[in-house]
Amino acid sequence: MLALRWGDLELDAGVLRIERTRSAAKSGPRFTTPKGGKGRSAYLAPRAVEELRRHRLRQNEERLKSGALWQDDGLIFPTRTGTLMRPSTVTDDHFKPALERAGLPRTVRFHDLRHSAATLLLSRNVHPKLVHELLDHSSIAMALDRYSHWVLSMGEQTAVAMEAALS
Repeated sequence: MLALRWGDLELDAGVLRIERTRSAAKSGPRFTTPKGGKGRSAYLAPRAVEELRRHRLRQNEERLKSGALWQDDGLIFPTRTGTLMRPSTVTDDHFKPALERAGLPRTVRFHDLRHSAATLLLSRNVHPKLVHELLDHSSIAMALDRYSHWVLSMGEQTAVAMEAALS
């Protein structure tokens, strides 16, 4: 998320290209290719596209307020002066307060959002292959192993679908 740039987004098409990741190094943070060695694209929900449009407007206001202090690296989620944000800032200043506003425990980790997304998508009958591709798991087997507890709980739904197919 911290490595995303506005140039990675095609808002009109609702597509995000994920081409780099932020990693820590002794010399400081740097951008590297995603762990699979190549980027990927993901379609965004219309709600996400609209929120990104609003975010861009707010960011442009921040840019104007910052004036000459703004460092334009094209980042979607920079600091208030355009610089690379630290992961702890995301967690401590944004994510944990959002959990509190939502009435969720502060023990929820940012990474847990991936698991929630997979579970929600599988519960909506999204094909596991699509969930695997969205989350960029190394294999569909890994995705199915990780979320099999949810897939197995859809047994009644599977039985009803089989009955309909055989009728």
